[in-house]
Amino acid sequence: MQIDFARSHPEGSRLIAYVVDRGKFPEALERSLADGAVSARFEGRAGQLFEGFVERGGAVVRVALAGAGEPDAERRAANLERAGAALAAKFQSAGEEALALDASGLSAAELASVLLGLRLRNWRWDHHRTTMKPEHRVHLARASVFSAPEGAAEHWRRSEALAEGIELTRELVSEPPNLLYPETFVERVRERFAGTGVEITVLGEAEMEELGMGSMLGVGQGSARESRLLALVWNGAPKGEAPTAFVGKGVTFDTGGISIKPAAGMEDMKWDMGGAGAVAGALLALAKRKARANVVGVMGLVENMPDGNAIRPGDILTSMSGQTIEVLNTDAEGRLVLADALTWVQQKHKPARIVDFATLTGAMIIALGSEFGGLFSNDDALAEQLLAAGTVSGDALWRFPLSPAYDKLIDSPIADMKNVGPRGAGSITAAQFIRRFVDDGTPWAHCDIAGMVWADKPGQTWGKGATGYGVRLMDQLIADVAEA
Repeated sequence: MQIDFARSHPEGSRLIAYVVDRGKFPEALERSLADGAVSARFEGRAGQLFEGFVERGGAVVRVALAGAGEPDAERRAANLERAGAALAAKFQSAGEEALALDASGLSAAELASVLLGLRLRNWRWDHHRTTMKPEHRVHLARASVFSAPEGAAEHWRRSEALAEGIELTRELVSEPPNLLYPETFVERVRERFAGTGVEITVLGEAEMEELGMGSMLGVGQGSARESRLLALVWNGAPKGEAPTAFVGKGVTFDTGGISIKPAAGMEDMKWDMGGAGAVAGALLALAKRKARANVVGVMGLVENMPDGNAIRPGDILTSMSGQTIEVLNTDAEGRLVLADALTWVQQKHKPARIVDFATLTGAMIIALGSEFGGLFSNDDALAEQLLAAGTVSGDALWRFPLSPAYDKLIDSPIADMKNVGPRGAGSITAAQFIRRFVDDGTPWAHCDIAGMVWADKPGQTWGKGATGYGVRLMDQLIADVAEA
């Protein structure tokens, strides 16, 4: 969606929107519209919407009121986003190509929140739909803002960068696995990062084999698609400042391998690269807004398939760290990918802190559903920073324990560790596994986002499908910690 700013009311506007606080109406609003809103029980609650028609200047125009809730609400920014999102949800397929937004009474920051919600909720991935009826297509393509406060365009530029990052993540997560696999993931990222100043490094299988990355390569060896390690480096702070590292699981399709998944629902495993997609989106957002921080994003990109060359239950893999792993279940593959990606980023970039993102365990969905991502960390300060960033950004997290008491559950009698423990505490033992690949003294956090990257029904700022979860969390963490 294109957002532009006009000095005055755009001529010929057929759809005009106002954002209103609870119990208030715009002063210039026609009596008929105000009375109609009251009759329809419109109160201005966050996300509530009223629509009416009125004659202005000899033409009938469509007028929408979007509620922003109480002006002093603790979640003011989120409520304003809901107001913008409500407009998109209502009008994206209503036959109108443009919306004129009256920004009277909004601050620059408040307006940016409204526009962010509007743009995010208006996004939909219809690229592969060829027979959709015209009335179902997304028509809303532009929003023209008038009566904007001073500094509005500057505030929007930062939010626009965030929107671009979230949209990239949603695009990657939405694409089918026959079109998006490790090689094409890299190609698409190269295209989107052109001209951003981000340094791109790509390792192929030969280079990874030379580095001893047997854990990650083991996952992909059953696929006809070659694996890749993709690294994005943004240097926005002094050169000597240690970067923050984000590491993403990028299993572009997960059959489970030899430990094959049930057929029902397997198509959902196209989004098992949601962690890598979020890392790519976050780096794009940070680069677009020129974050004053050094950040590296590493994505382990593989496809987990069950051919005659695939790893088997009982195989032992040697990771880049030198630690050996007894594979008991080839469907516990994400941790094998993260193991080598973590070792590589620590040896190559020596980060100040590491946060990994992965759609790692079904156990996390059982524990938290789709309301929170799971958080595990070896550092209380980093954990608190992530929890705070989650609260502000809306990408909420809930912390789980790590403890040596769980280590015995993944100890192997013939290798350094097993890749799975017993049924109980499945998300915790997975985190304990990953922790073994983090160097002593390095603050690290693991975010299990299995329930967050895809939605079966529309949410506040997303439609059914990819949510873009994680991008805002990483952006907020950098703002709070690295740029503070």
